[in-house]
Amino acid sequence: MKLSLLFPAIAIAFISCSEKKRGETIVLTGSSTVAPLVADAALRFESAHPGSRVEVQTGGSSRGIADALYGLATFGMISRELKPDEAALTAHPIAVDGVGVIVHRGNAVSNFTRQDLINIYTGKISNWKTMGGKDAPITVANKAEGRATLEVFLEYTGLDSADIVASVVVGENQQAIRTVVANPNAIAYVSIGSAASEAAAGTPVKLANCDGVEPTHENVAAGKFPIMRPLQLVTRGEIPVSAREFLDFLTAPANRDLIEAHLYVPLTK
Repeated sequence: MKLSLLFPAIAIAFISCSEKKRGETIVLTGSSTVAPLVADAALRFESAHPGSRVEVQTGGSSRGIADALYGLATFGMISRELKPDEAALTAHPIAVDGVGVIVHRGNAVSNFTRQDLINIYTGKISNWKTMGGKDAPITVANKAEGRATLEVFLEYTGLDSADIVASVVVGENQQAIRTVVANPNAIAYVSIGSAASEAAAGTPVKLANCDGVEPTHENVAAGKFPIMRPLQLVTRGEIPVSAREFLDFLTAPANRDLIEAHLYVPLTK
């Protein structure tokens, strides 16, 4: 009799836990570079796991870090390495990307050295004529504070944010790309994957060489491109079962095509 009474209680508890698991929402916030890839993976994951829900929000890597630290997101999305003062978080690499310099497709300039970029972003070079282009002022687009792409660019150039003389401040990659499309005299730096996807779709932007190295998928994969960074998800503490399932799903060989579709470089063992 005791066992027969206990069984329904166990069954009810099991059903409740199962329903709770199915009802959990996985929330990811942060990097606009990582977000499109994760959003595509989320659609595929939800299709393969009926009842699951994955929400993807942007806001920059700094938001991803903060939300993961304070429990506001299941995963933070970042497009850089973790810093020493972020040791409370665990990083889960998902792909590799490069940061490339973009100009309008009609711009004759197609290569920048590190020193060229330093001179342009500090205002020492302010006209395209100096770079072999037309006689026109350079519109310098810089990334907003809190964006990982800015931090990677500063590390490459050795500059500080205070050194940069910007004409316009942009946030997400798409905003930087739109700025260059709208202004043929603009220069910006964005995710190579994002820019290459736009160029392939016919958007009038082009990725310039950096230090003579082409910003290609192959050069990023080979470690030859000078400005590279990891794309990662970050967590704090124990990962819920549903979140672990999504992370494993995202990094599974079967979903490598999603990473390649965004022109990022999949991880290799």
